[in-house]
Amino acid sequence: MTKSTIFHIALGSNKGDKFKNLQHAIDAIHIKIGHIIRISKIYKSPAFGFEGEDFFNACLVLESHLRPEAVLRELLVIETALGRLRTHKNTYEARTIDLDIIFAEAQIVDSKTLQIPHPEMYKRRFVVQPLNDIAPNVEHPKLNRKVSVLLDECEDESVLEPVKIWLKNPIKKYNFSTYNYIAIEGNIGAGKTSLATKMSHDFNAKLILERFADNPFLPKFYEDAQRYAFTLEMSFLADRYQQISEDLSQLDLFKDFIISDYDVFKSLIFSKVTLAEDEFKLYRKLFYLMYKDIAKPELYVYLYQNTERLQQNIKNRGREYEQNIENEYLEKINTGYLEFLKTQTDFNVKIIDISDKDFVKNRIDYLSILDAICE
Repeated sequence: MTKSTIFHIALGSNKGDKFKNLQHAIDAIHIKIGHIIRISKIYKSPAFGFEGEDFFNACLVLESHLRPEAVLRELLVIETALGRLRTHKNTYEARTIDLDIIFAEAQIVDSKTLQIPHPEMYKRRFVVQPLNDIAPNVEHPKLNRKVSVLLDECEDESVLEPVKIWLKNPIKKYNFSTYNYIAIEGNIGAGKTSLATKMSHDFNAKLILERFADNPFLPKFYEDAQRYAFTLEMSFLADRYQQISEDLSQLDLFKDFIISDYDVFKSLIFSKVTLAEDEFKLYRKLFYLMYKDIAKPELYVYLYQNTERLQQNIKNRGREYEQNIENEYLEKINTGYLEFLKTQTDFNVKIIDISDKDFVKNRIDYLSILDAICE
């Protein structure tokens, strides 16, 4: 995945319904730009540099995969959508919304259209005060002083009044901590590892990833399936059983829930496709002896992708031993999953068709999957 950047954004409004302007801006940032981590209190402050109504000001911490220039472009689009008409006059004026990038981690950007850190931020109490609420220990990359120190040193004597209304973080509507254990499943190349990893990061979950890359029999299986199928499936079963048993038994007090990119039952689904009938009967007996002792996921998310998209994803990720997987094999695996899911009553199952989505590159697609999971 592309490396993400932590941004600090300042918001201001002194025209129209100021609270709604700020909230609409936050909602749009959530959809278009990235994951909002924290939002400050709102502060009312006098107009700065001109006579006008009081401003509502706030700051937020944002994580985004976009580059600073792209974040700025999106912020300007949001301003326009909310009725901001920027003029080229070098004067202060009333505005429905004002969105500024204050910091982009320790980056320094100096171009015609963008300056980071914001060159005037430390002179403005209406920026430094809300920023101190959410990032007191962040250091200004040019001044080499923490935000808390900049607040103490700020010469702006404007009086700020906290507003007793709280802005809502849209990400909070996704409350996965009601589950102890979520499994993300799917066919080869469906994107289950990418989704589990992204969700674990955004929602403070303990992540369990299948250790398939360590299995020495996997490349051999794709070269000679008949010879290595039973050995491969037995080794996978042993590894999955050991890993899930150990990881689920180890509590992490600093995480809200557990999310994995597989469920142990996939061993039975794959083995039914790969093994001869007599081998599968033996394998199934061994599987159920082990499976009965393993905790089942409370939420089971199956990512469905059509075969064409699966083959594109397999090709794009470039694992040499996967490049000759046939469509028929992928279709049998998918059929096995769907037959299994139809019979399950022990846990909540969500089947989500992501054939036309790219949740890694497109944030709207990612949020639509979260919406489907939470329906």
